[in-house]
Amino acid sequence: MLRTADEELTIDELAARAGVTVRTVRFYSSRGLLPPPRLRGRLGLYGGDHLARLDLIRELQALGFTLSAIERHLTRLPEDASPDELALQRALIAPWTDEHAEDLDRHELDRRTGRHLDDELIDRLVDLDILQRIPGSTKLRVPSPAMLGVGLQILDLDLPSEMLVQAKAIVEQHTAQIAAELRELFAANVLRPYVERGRPQDERDRVRAATDQLRPLTIQVLVNGFQRAVNDVIRDHV
Repeated sequence: MLRTADEELTIDELAARAGVTVRTVRFYSSRGLLPPPRLRGRLGLYGGDHLARLDLIRELQALGFTLSAIERHLTRLPEDASPDELALQRALIAPWTDEHAEDLDRHELDRRTGRHLDDELIDRLVDLDILQRIPGSTKLRVPSPAMLGVGLQILDLDLPSEMLVQAKAIVEQHTAQIAAELRELFAANVLRPYVERGRPQDERDRVRAATDQLRPLTIQVLVNGFQRAVNDVIRDHV
């Protein structure tokens, strides 16, 4: 949705447009996460820049940022940042998956998987980080609901648990390194030059489009590259 900084919204309208409560808007304002409203007499009016900041805050929360971390991130942005600039910031930090973690009790887990998960199976899923224990709760967290079924299929192969844990560690180690190196490559060749040129307005759409398109393309390249690497390994060892 196109948002312009000169929109004029009351705090009630702002909250409704952003999908939050008026109390939340006031709380964020008290913490300095939102700039003060523009005053018309005694009436405070908010604009597209406030809406864009609220969108950015919600995106950061979805990534698991604490309130303090969100404050630190926003303090690095100009107070007069335009909605377009804030939209670019949101695109840069948007999650690469729409999945959200879920907290489920044992009954709901059994219902979701279509089978009874005994304590031993739960422990093995926890070892693989398919499930996570929640301190002080009988519920279990599912970080990636899509991976729950995959994890059970892996366990059904009846492979040694220690081998599966080691395989998970190998994948995590190398994917984390790939992610860090690709991020640095993108920053060095796209983001830093853009910032050094003073964030020109005519380049924002290009940078944002590149960011949006990079996600699916990177995943496709990684999957294809892994498949080819496995084929090469098999060929070399046969």
